[in-house]
Amino acid sequence: MSEFLSMGGYGGYVWSAFAIFIVVLALDALAPLLKRRRVLRELRGRLRRTQKRNEENT
Repeated sequence: MSEFLSMGGYGGYVWSAFAIFIVVLALDALAPLLKRRRVLRELRGRLRRTQKRNEENT
């Protein structure tokens, strides 16, 4: 098992590259979700402001 993990002396490089890949993949999956939340929050704020202006004008 330790021979597999050491990868013939290149284990540090292989496993760190694998870890970086997993982190980037996770960030790539989360980015659209976080952006969607931010956009929805901004749209709700705009809607509230528009409704408030319309109530003041009537």
